[in-house]
Amino acid sequence: MVFSSTLFLFVFLPLTLAGYWLAGKRFGNYWLLLVSLIFFGWSQPKYLWIILLNILINYTGAMLIDRLPEWRKPVLAVTVAANLALLFYFKYFDFAIDSVNMVAGTHFALRNIVLPIGISFFTFQGMSYVIDVYRGDVPVQRNLFKVGLYIVLFPQLIAGPIVRYRDIAREVEDRRVTQVDFSEGIERFIIGLGKKAIIANTMAATSDAIWDVGPAGNTCAIAWLGSIAYTLQIYFDFSGYSDMAIGLGRMFGFHFLENFDLPYTSKSITEFWRRWHISLSSWFRDYVYIPLGGNRRHVYRNLSIVFLLTGIWHGASWHFLVWGAWNGMFILLERILRGREKAKRVGAPAAAAQSAAVQTAGMHSLLTGTGREILSKVYTLFVVNLGWVLFRAPGTRIAAEYIGTMFGIVQPEQVGFSIMWYLDRWTVMILLLGILFASSVPGRIGRWIEAKMPHNAFILCRYAALLVLLLLSMMRIVSGTYNPFIYFQF
Repeated sequence: MVFSSTLFLFVFLPLTLAGYWLAGKRFGNYWLLLVSLIFFGWSQPKYLWIILLNILINYTGAMLIDRLPEWRKPVLAVTVAANLALLFYFKYFDFAIDSVNMVAGTHFALRNIVLPIGISFFTFQGMSYVIDVYRGDVPVQRNLFKVGLYIVLFPQLIAGPIVRYRDIAREVEDRRVTQVDFSEGIERFIIGLGKKAIIANTMAATSDAIWDVGPAGNTCAIAWLGSIAYTLQIYFDFSGYSDMAIGLGRMFGFHFLENFDLPYTSKSITEFWRRWHISLSSWFRDYVYIPLGGNRRHVYRNLSIVFLLTGIWHGASWHFLVWGAWNGMFILLERILRGREKAKRVGAPAAAAQSAAVQTAGMHSLLTGTGREILSKVYTLFVVNLGWVLFRAPGTRIAAEYIGTMFGIVQPEQVGFSIMWYLDRWTVMILLLGILFASSVPGRIGRWIEAKMPHNAFILCRYAALLVLLLLSMMRIVSGTYNPFIYFQF
């Protein structure tokens, strides 16, 4: 079951809201736990035991850490190992067998294990709870049902954001849904639904059509269109899901942290990863990077490990590992260059610095700063776009061929369609809207209009725009433009 389906929108969500209202404060958590388990088990009922086992493992581990302080470290190690063992078996076991066969020339049979949806997300959530209890960042939760609700809560269960227990611990214990929370939750959900149903699904149709032809059937221009369409698709698909998850959480009194902050406006890959999938980046920072030494020692090794793990977290395939290494390589290069620039600034005499400041003052400085910012953004988008080709491709060989086509290195064997076949009026309009809404321009325009218009008129226009967005999204969904969320596979 997905948020952008008629089953969820017209059946599951209304019944869940009604049941939550009827259950009241006393039984609201139990109702949410029940419907969350139904939500998870709807498409894979035989895998329901996995998330129940995950709840039991992390509940037991945290309780033992609290009650047996002298055994804290071994208990934590066993609990984390149990989490990772489940994740490894279901997500990476076949990949490991296939890799051994490829390297050693063996012929071990694959198990063809079906991946439970969202396993990477709820595994990381469960581990973060136990680690935070071990560190003393949160008190242990003695109620099994409340631990279960935290791990399986349906708004963020399948594709994040990865919610820390410490961020919602008080709301698990006691919360109330205000009128402001509920109305803002609906608004956020509609915006996310529009991102998914209108922009992401349209870009998906274009991207899939181009990728299905293959590198040998595309021209250089078509290959670039396919990569740009996918770059927009994955952003609006995933940020749309996060918006819907955050909005749904607000409807039930939970306040999840933001997961995206206009990442395509970044001026470096380092900044991009502070704005993209923030919950995952912060998870690796707090539970891997800092414990390894962070910025204090072996910083380049630590960054390399984090981005290799980021790649493999996304999928059991070598092209995900290469994608992680691709991002990590630019993070390392940027850090090295920043270090050299800092050393030069520190070593420069004060007089020379003052003279340089005088020479670069005025309009020349403004133009230089603006030009550098534009170049920085172009560089970042270029690297990110090529990275998404590695991410989207079914394998490293196809990715290399596709990139070769983008740069004219690989010549097409037989081009079936011209680029204009893919660019009908609707696609062009959504492509331009996608580029616009991936920038900070709409936000600035909205704040300007709000400042100029009477408050009541602005609110009326805002609600009217949301209603139109909801109707358009419903029309797209009902017309059959369904597309599964990309991050469901993780």
